[in-house]
Amino acid sequence: MAFFAGVLVGRLANAGDCVDARVRSFIDPVRVVWTSGAVKSADALLGAKFGQVPEIGWRGTRGCVLKNSGEAASVVLDFGRELHGGLQIGVSMNSSRGMKARVRFGESVAEAMAELGERGACNDHAIRDCVVELPWMGQRELGNSGFRFARIDLATKGIVTLEFVRAVSLMRPWKMEGAFKSSDARLNAVFDTAVRTVHLCCQEYLWDGIKRDRLVWMGDTHPETMAILACFGAKDILPRSLDYMAATTRPDGWMNGMPSYTLWWIRNVYEWWFATGDAAYLAKHHDYIRKTCANLARHVGAKGECRLPSGFLDWPTQHNKAAVNAGMQALMATTFGNAAELARALGDAELEKTCRDAEARMRKFRPEPAGAKSSAALLALAGLQDPQRMYSEVLGKRVHEGVSTFYGYYMLEAMSLAGRDQRALDTVRDYWGAMLDVGATSFWEDFHVSWTNNCFRIDELPVAGKKDIHGDYGEFCYKGFRHSLCHGWSAGPAAWCIHHVLGIQPLEAGAKSVRVKPFLGDLEWAEGAYPTPRGSVRVRVEKKADGTLATKIAAPDGVRVVEE
Repeated sequence: MAFFAGVLVGRLANAGDCVDARVRSFIDPVRVVWTSGAVKSADALLGAKFGQVPEIGWRGTRGCVLKNSGEAASVVLDFGRELHGGLQIGVSMNSSRGMKARVRFGESVAEAMAELGERGACNDHAIRDCVVELPWMGQRELGNSGFRFARIDLATKGIVTLEFVRAVSLMRPWKMEGAFKSSDARLNAVFDTAVRTVHLCCQEYLWDGIKRDRLVWMGDTHPETMAILACFGAKDILPRSLDYMAATTRPDGWMNGMPSYTLWWIRNVYEWWFATGDAAYLAKHHDYIRKTCANLARHVGAKGECRLPSGFLDWPTQHNKAAVNAGMQALMATTFGNAAELARALGDAELEKTCRDAEARMRKFRPEPAGAKSSAALLALAGLQDPQRMYSEVLGKRVHEGVSTFYGYYMLEAMSLAGRDQRALDTVRDYWGAMLDVGATSFWEDFHVSWTNNCFRIDELPVAGKKDIHGDYGEFCYKGFRHSLCHGWSAGPAAWCIHHVLGIQPLEAGAKSVRVKPFLGDLEWAEGAYPTPRGSVRVRVEKKADGTLATKIAAPDGVRVVEE
């Protein structure tokens, strides 16, 4: 424990001095979804408000009046989009003193209506259901969660006049340096939603979700890292989150308790270095990388097989042990390849040899994907199986069955590697787009298109005879309303659109050179940008009458463009 304590104190000594990088903003509700009991003038809560309870009573009724005469008066509000933060409730002087309200947050209307314990509804990680005392002629703030909807019930007898109820949004005030827009409004909506999803998860650290778990899960961060680097550029939340995990995990241990997530830490460090050329960051973690890789190398079997004590890819694959083992083989081989490049950048020949030797041994063992799209994608991307065969035998089968919001990103990448960009484009529209069709404003922890059969939307009240797409589905740790509807690992389409539709991909560390190889497929045009340390590379591509592409490229000084 001495090593752990020393590293933790050394690296997080100033953690208590940190200034919150997030900005508060107030969001007014856009819709009254439902009322029950004695509620008067609920629509008074809509529209812009002063955010101030007046020192004297307004003439007449200016707020929403809730009256409890033995039965709770209730209102459900819609803030229009997924948010991270809480509520600010303003109570006017036209109210009884000592009143209490029950407040429930929901990522869906159905969740906001649910009782604790009902189909997974809980207060794990973030309090979504609580009873609070309201001030007389004052404001009360509460909540710190992910939500779009809020239900307020007047829990005690008396009258409360709500002057205003507004969301307090906490977000990092980032401006996008990358961009994507095309002739397809649906594709644009998917891109924008993916960007918002990962942006919402950039809170104190890079979290997996804003309702649950609100933790730095190292595997989850890789698609998030790719989306952030492509859309916002090199933001300090990435090394900050990597530092946190290194500070709290011994190099011979497993991040988040999972060997695969230690592999993902190495890969995330590689992505940061490759995008930024940040040699100082590698030097900072040189010893940790060396010790971690030495530990990983001890888990390569005599035949080159992955011998890590356990494996995890994504939720849909977890039932298929053979597929998990195959995916772990690919992930570990790729990680050693990334680590070898880091060692070369560090000038550590011994570490590079350790990683190259381990990678070479692992490449001799080439498992089959066992029918799983997640493992097929990793095997193709690792070069352990032919990408076109993985597409024809696995990835291209069963349309959108077996796709996950997490490994969906690697499936898109593997499809592109196999020359199936149009299928990848269709998957972005049809799989991620299907969440938009049921009211999503951020992308989810898990999703199956089949869930949409005979379901009601997340922004609707429950409909008799229809499935609740939030409360009726999910498994493992995300059953029912425990399911996160804003999970950063689902943001992969944001990076894929920039890298494969616009076709902008860095060719060397620090993006000193980039390749531009656009793909339009059935699109008429696309435009956007990819940020580099020297500025953004901008691309616009249009389809000419003869089907060929006309591409315009603008690159900053110091960035060489290779056009294909």
